[in-house]
Amino acid sequence: MIDPDPKFCHQCGETLTHKIPDGEDRPRGVCTSCGNIHYINPRVVVGTVIESGDRILLCRRAIEPAHGKWTPPAGFLEVGESTVDGAIRETWEEARAKVEVVQPLVSIDLTRIGQIHVKYLAKMKSDEFEAGPESLEVRWFNYSEIPWDELAFPVTHWSLRLRMEDRALGQGRFHRGTLAWNKQGSPLDIDNYDLSDLQSWPLLSGKDLSQD
Repeated sequence: MIDPDPKFCHQCGETLTHKIPDGEDRPRGVCTSCGNIHYINPRVVVGTVIESGDRILLCRRAIEPAHGKWTPPAGFLEVGESTVDGAIRETWEEARAKVEVVQPLVSIDLTRIGQIHVKYLAKMKSDEFEAGPESLEVRWFNYSEIPWDELAFPVTHWSLRLRMEDRALGQGRFHRGTLAWNKQGSPLDIDNYDLSDLQSWPLLSGKDLSQD
């Protein structure tokens, strides 16, 4: 979710007023004492889509939101991490799996909640995995057996759909787009979203690197 507007200054502790600062185009929290401007910026979520042949590794969530639903391992990027390092760390935390990133897969913006989701295609470095603290279980699914009705979050649906398209084409691609909610029905229902601004670019190698 988007962080609530701050009420107090991060520098001096005095109250904030919300106004458009000089030279800017939207309201910000401005300190009434020291004049410090407070910005609320999007958060980055990073994760991996791990493949082995025709199988994909998914985690069943042990936490809300979407408790009990399936998703590739993913979580919030930490300060000081690259997106690749963060994706690898989140994979270990949720699936206790050591992976190697193969290629970038998607960057999807969720402006409704102020998030940017970046996922990488990855492969296992070893056969070992198990459920981490935030997972009820972790298991392989054949792509033909993905539990679509039990997936967590619309961004998961779109990421896996796009990866399946790449596999059908035999071509690695990088995809970006904005997942826009139609403001009707549940914000967790894939049918209530649109990704009409999707752009997909072939990788420079011109092939699906996961098949190497």
